[in-house]
Amino acid sequence: MEKLSIAFYTDTYLPNVDGVVTSIINFRKELEKRGHNVYVFASASPRNKKEYSDKKTFLYTGLSFKPYPQYSIAIFPYNSAIKLRSLGVDVIHAQTPFAMGFSGLMAGRMSQTPVVGSFHTFVNNRYIVEHYYPKSKHVKKIASSYMKKYLRFFYRRCDGVIAPSVTVENMLYKSGIRDVSVVPNSIDISKFNNKVSGSRVRKRYGIKERDKVILYVGRLSAEKRIETMLKASKLLMTKDDHVKVVIAGKGPSETHYKELAHKLGIASKVHFIGFVNQRTLPEVYASSDLVCMPSTFETQGIVSIEAMACGKPVVGADYLSTKELIRNGFNGEKFRAGDYRHCAQKIDKVLNDTKPYIVNAIDTGRSFSSEKMTDKLIDVYKLLLSKQAID
Repeated sequence: MEKLSIAFYTDTYLPNVDGVVTSIINFRKELEKRGHNVYVFASASPRNKKEYSDKKTFLYTGLSFKPYPQYSIAIFPYNSAIKLRSLGVDVIHAQTPFAMGFSGLMAGRMSQTPVVGSFHTFVNNRYIVEHYYPKSKHVKKIASSYMKKYLRFFYRRCDGVIAPSVTVENMLYKSGIRDVSVVPNSIDISKFNNKVSGSRVRKRYGIKERDKVILYVGRLSAEKRIETMLKASKLLMTKDDHVKVVIAGKGPSETHYKELAHKLGIASKVHFIGFVNQRTLPEVYASSDLVCMPSTFETQGIVSIEAMACGKPVVGADYLSTKELIRNGFNGEKFRAGDYRHCAQKIDKVLNDTKPYIVNAIDTGRSFSSEKMTDKLIDVYKLLLSKQAID
């Protein structure tokens, strides 16, 4: 097909390593491998702006966005429209809906370039509202209402919208947002696969071969509901001394979860290993027996997909897109969201007989390969361009 020039606009970028950034990097890599040009317009701190800018990456100074600190609000990104014109961009892809995404939307209107917006994050989730919005209940209510209206405003003005799962697609339709296509985020199966060994990670943290490892990977924050997994783990540890927990990631609730592990009396069996880079992450998955995802916040759950590609069953909350990804008795198990006793039962079931889940987990993970998902993404771009040609 004809080679395209695509502009990604995003309010989160490197060195952040969240689902949005991972999606951007994976899609950019595959699109460029196929000969397409991909430009990134993103917000960044002054220090990161210098480090991560290049001839195809344009960074604008931003301030932290309190409702979701992984995002930052660019102070004045609107001159990106001038740069955009000189690049001959065919499609603008707003990865996030805030300052950078909005500037992409405006740039598209000015240049008559089609704009597609991705819905990655539930910034209006009640846990986000409770922990990151202003403390006043009255202000929280107003801010939450405004955010809901703004998201509807933004996505209804895009020429097309991308949802990472059917669950999100249905939610967007209920909000009156149309022209939605489902394009899940992708993973690099050359990195995330069942041939990776986790022995070095186990040795580093003193985890023995007979130990059973429950792994959590992700942001340590209130909306991830890690307390469900910790309480479930305590129940399991009272029955089996070989159960261990590994928690990989950083975030604002790290101290809270460490204190909870101490309060529960399981701190000696819970390893908080901090941020894990992409190079080491496959080994961390490989070191586990299963991955637990207690979050009620996921629009897709890229961690679950990476884990499955590495041959690890996932035990996750029966909520939002996680319930769409996991099939009981097939590639993992689902538990009632927030119910730590039910979570413990499902983890115990998998730990006692992991083998039946492994092949199916691998097949599930591979179905989200960068190659397959990029095919879907290009189809969305082509549809937008064909509509523009007709208009």
